[in-house]
Amino acid sequence: MKIFAQRIKELRKEKKKTQVEIAAIFEISVRQYQNYEGGINYPDVAGLIRIADYFGVTTDYLLGRSDRRD
Repeated sequence: MKIFAQRIKELRKEKKKTQVEIAAIFEISVRQYQNYEGGINYPDVAGLIRIADYFGVTTDYLLGRSDRRD
C-alpha cells in the first residue's frame, strides 16, 4: 500500500497544505496522518472515503487500483 502513502502526500502538496492542517481537517492526530503518509497505518473505510472526497479523487485512485483521479 505504498502507493496510498505516495498519493496522499502528492495530493496534500498540490493543495499546499501541511500535515498539521490536513490532520485538523480530517479530525485526526498529526501522528496518525504522518503514519498514513509514511505507509505505517491506513484509514478505515469511512476515513478513506473522506480523504477521497476532500481531494476530489476516487478511492480506487488512492489505493492504486486506477491511475484516473475521477
